[in-house]
Amino acid sequence: MAHTDRTTSMRRTLRREVPSTVGLLADEQDFAMMQRYRSFLFDDHPVYLQQVEGLLRALTSQGVHTTVALFDPEEYEEFCASAGLDPDSADSRTRFTAGIAAGGASVPYTGQSIERLIPLLINEAVTQATWEYATVVLAELGCCADCGEDIGRASFDLASRALKALLDGAGPGTHHLVCSVPTEDEPLLSVLHTESGEGPAARLDPAAGAAFVTVLGAGIALDSRGGVVLRTTAPEGNDKVRGWRLHRGRLAPLTAGEVFSAYCTDAETGEPVSPEPGVEYCAGFDIPEEEDHTHH
Repeated sequence: MAHTDRTTSMRRTLRREVPSTVGLLADEQDFAMMQRYRSFLFDDHPVYLQQVEGLLRALTSQGVHTTVALFDPEEYEEFCASAGLDPDSADSRTRFTAGIAAGGASVPYTGQSIERLIPLLINEAVTQATWEYATVVLAELGCCADCGEDIGRASFDLASRALKALLDGAGPGTHHLVCSVPTEDEPLLSVLHTESGEGPAARLDPAAGAAFVTVLGAGIALDSRGGVVLRTTAPEGNDKVRGWRLHRGRLAPLTAGEVFSAYCTDAETGEPVSPEPGVEYCAGFDIPEEEDHTHH
């Protein structure tokens, strides 16, 4: 009996050390697509979401680290076709979920409600898709006809230095950066949250930072009309909003008036919008230019 108890205890300990992944059908359309499979036993999306939330809580109560991954039915179908698996099988869904945990959109479960978890997951999927698209844009630019330099790599390096200059110049506080780059297909948008203390280094999520730099690099390489907005919440005082436009592959600072106009104008109607209380609209600061790596 003691041996059995010890074995059970050891297995529970190991179970806690094995991470778990839960695939989530975030919207009703994706849920409806999965209902064509007889082995998929749910017939009501809200009830399904409640069951998923209950599962997540149960795993957490057992001390299991859980990741929630976005389950895409179309990608699942392609996965089954390429792997020769029956899509109408719980085992196939398990294999697919394990795969998307490694390379797809996922977020760690930390006790959030399902209502908060879904927007986080969708935002992660959009960020990842944007990053992948911007990476393709940079990769397809090839080499400069004049000097033979890899245009994508040079533009990525320029964007990395520009991000460092933005964060160095922003000072201490919490920073919210938005980079928007129009392209022929669809606009690229990347959002980055960072915190800086009194020193020069900012606390930066590596993946989010790389995604932001890739999108900015695409804007530099394409000589886009895009730009960057930086909003800083200082430890004390008002929020400061600054802006830059991409011009000839560089970030050129906007004036305080241009920043105010951009923030206080409705993008769809062109009508003025009341400025936010407690927000200071400031001119962008100069981003130092290093040797010219811009190619056209």
